[in-house]
Amino acid sequence: MDVDIISESENPMLHRTDVTFELTHDEATPSRLQVRDSLAAKLNKEAGEVVIRKLDTKFGMRKTVGQAKVYETADFARDVEQDHMLERNKIVADAEGDAETEEAAEAEEA
Repeated sequence: MDVDIISESENPMLHRTDVTFELTHDEATPSRLQVRDSLAAKLNKEAGEVVIRKLDTKFGMRKTVGQAKVYETADFARDVEQDHMLERNKIVADAEGDAETEEAAEAEEA
């Protein structure tokens, strides 16, 4: 699998870089997690800092065009991204937020 960066644009307000990339693959379209790991390695980032937003493969082609958001830290990714995108990219939710949710649930039960 070969990853080529098509464009990058900085977004300092959200502490991220928006990346458009092209992926050349030999077999079927790779999974979102495989693409995330390959893109993270190419950009020298941790996998938790990269969120794959979109993958588009034309029928019968061995090229995929995708969009990703590359954050400065995984904490910024958890703060900014929607929950369903974090789940798709297997980025663990913030432990503090989970603790607060559990406390709120216990308070409702009492």
